[in-house]
Amino acid sequence: MRLLSLTLAVSLAALPLHAQDGPGGIAFVQAPEQSWGMGMGATPGEAFAAATAQCVAGGALAEDCIQTNWCYPAGWSIDVFLQHQEGLHWHEVICGLPSAETGRAVAETLCDRSTRPYLLECQLVQIYDADGAAQMKE
Repeated sequence: MRLLSLTLAVSLAALPLHAQDGPGGIAFVQAPEQSWGMGMGATPGEAFAAATAQCVAGGALAEDCIQTNWCYPAGWSIDVFLQHQEGLHWHEVICGLPSAETGRAVAETLCDRSTRPYLLECQLVQIYDADGAAQMKE
């Protein structure tokens, strides 16, 4: 049994390690009523730092940029803008989706007024591919 365990350990150690190509993960931050940010990175810290920098560039203070989402692998992501009938507005972000089509279906569900009658406005504003590239013209 010991020999089998040793053989297995040596065999696994001999497997090549695969280097990660590209950023890998996606992070989103939001400063309510102010700004937002999206960043790609190999680690959550790296991606959130990039997202926070974008949020600050949009006019918010770094401490106001709240970390909301991290997905690894990034998959496809959607950003949905929502506005409450009383005026408050926010974004709901879903990441790690298998395709753009799935993202559109999720956005449609999030914006279903029969389940969220308090919404004044709700719309899909962006789709990001697994590399973080925006797919909708802004």
